[in-house]
Amino acid sequence: MAKRDYYEILEVTRSASDAEIKTSYRKLALKYHPDRNPNDKTAEDKFKEATEAYEVLKDPQKRQMYDQFGHAGVSGQGAGGFGGFSGGFDISDALRAFMRDFGGFGLEFEDFFGGGGRGAHERYSRGEDLRVKVSLTLEEIATGIEKKIKVKKKVACQECSGSGAAPGHGKKTCPDCQGRGQIRTLTRSLFGTIQQVRTCPTCRGTGEVISRPCSICQGEGRVQDSEMVKIKVPPGVSAGNYMNLSGQGNVGPNKGQPGDLIILFEEKEHDQFVRQGDNIICEIPISFTLAALGGELDIPTLNGDHSLKIPSGTQSGKVFRLRGKGIPHLNAHGIGDELVRVTVWTPTELSPEDRNLLEKLNTSPSFKAPKSDKTFFDKLRESLGI
Repeated sequence: MAKRDYYEILEVTRSASDAEIKTSYRKLALKYHPDRNPNDKTAEDKFKEATEAYEVLKDPQKRQMYDQFGHAGVSGQGAGGFGGFSGGFDISDALRAFMRDFGGFGLEFEDFFGGGGRGAHERYSRGEDLRVKVSLTLEEIATGIEKKIKVKKKVACQECSGSGAAPGHGKKTCPDCQGRGQIRTLTRSLFGTIQQVRTCPTCRGTGEVISRPCSICQGEGRVQDSEMVKIKVPPGVSAGNYMNLSGQGNVGPNKGQPGDLIILFEEKEHDQFVRQGDNIICEIPISFTLAALGGELDIPTLNGDHSLKIPSGTQSGKVFRLRGKGIPHLNAHGIGDELVRVTVWTPTELSPEDRNLLEKLNTSPSFKAPKSDKTFFDKLRESLGI
């Protein structure tokens, strides 16, 4: 089934400001939140739908891609999706996103979450997102590539299986928050009673404390390590594009949900080509004789040499277009072109025989440069529009 328009989902116009998008999402998220609508699959789907729309439209890069290409611009490709969401955007993703931006919204926590038990806090314990830069050559960008990268990250402690407690020891209810995971304070002022709700610093929102911490992870339930991650880069990416790998970031403390791994792409400088959009440009020197007589010349491309026909009388600076020899369009059909600019090379050292031959040719009418009806200053005025 086709996805609904993100702006329609959030009930805003395409010109809506960031503040309007955030306000509208908050209203819809509170309306359809699963803890306000237990066992209501329709409400849960609307909550996920609104959160997915919000996650795209609140991000300037994602919003620009969506405005240009629609859902295709932010659709998933491979694990975790490319620059957006894959079909795996589930209720836990939506709940984490909501709590990340609206965790301290000031409502009665127990009323909103139906009792405020420990389970409500544990599902929001999430590890940090990680960002890794990956440099690509133009050849890799043109074909797409599968890469393995080593990522330093926090993983579950093997000694305590991620619980943070020493083997043989468990957890107990936090004495400061009584297992709620949050501490509420009331402040009286001229304007009435102000209530503030904050995460309990003792148990970090879990509602439980460890009686005896693990000696390896010091009670955090995770340790620093590294893992090899395989990524599939689609053809046509550009510097600044990114890929989001859901669940590949740091694992959360005490068996918490893992964060995401964000792969940011960079382009390596090429020794022959310059990229301009999905076209590539190169400059090739040719001999005077080839320019005058014409012939064939092997031109480098991103996938091997290509024979280019040089017409007789080619002038220095002439640009030839090799169609389909550039970069594939990302999330769309078609391939860019290669633009080849030829420059006539003038030899700097001549043998006596070469010099005699050129001096004879110099007397030929064919080697006399044509005179222009316009002076240099006429052309300069034209270029300046004066």
